[in-house]
Amino acid sequence: MTERTRIAAIGVGNEFRRDDAVGWATIARLRERAESRPLPPGTVLATCDGDPVRLISLWEGVDLAVIVDAAHTHPGSPGRVHRIAMEADLLEKPRATSSHGLGLGEAVELARVLGRLPGQIVVYAIEGADHSLGTGMSPAVEAAVEPVTRSIEDEITRHRDTSARG
Repeated sequence: MTERTRIAAIGVGNEFRRDDAVGWATIARLRERAESRPLPPGTVLATCDGDPVRLISLWEGVDLAVIVDAAHTHPGSPGRVHRIAMEADLLEKPRATSSHGLGLGEAVELARVLGRLPGQIVVYAIEGADHSLGTGMSPAVEAAVEPVTRSIEDEITRHRDTSARG
């Protein structure tokens, strides 16, 4: 009997901070598309505010965690997508951490120390323009949702196919 591959796609952010909602919007789009094109069994779609403990609980025990989050860059290029892949056993300890602004980096470090990293983490960071209070993303960030959704579907398919061969 073979064990099913576990995958988590997690949208990080705040749906009431304009462009910071891009992670949530991407997961919502994945859910819509999954109705007609189901994702592999064992795939979880979730949203999170970025709290390190919540992130760890969502990715604990998975083979692949795909994270979608807004990137705060100055100056930035709203809508530009950065893909960062990290293998759990190759992660190095960060050189510095901060007690304020806890986020993905701190979650990865805490999970590493606790031995609760997923096998692989892939981050899609989308540069935002407006992180003020309110709803509705800027046009450039909104335009990134569909291509990132397709990239995540491809990521999941590649992982499933690789796991099936292994």
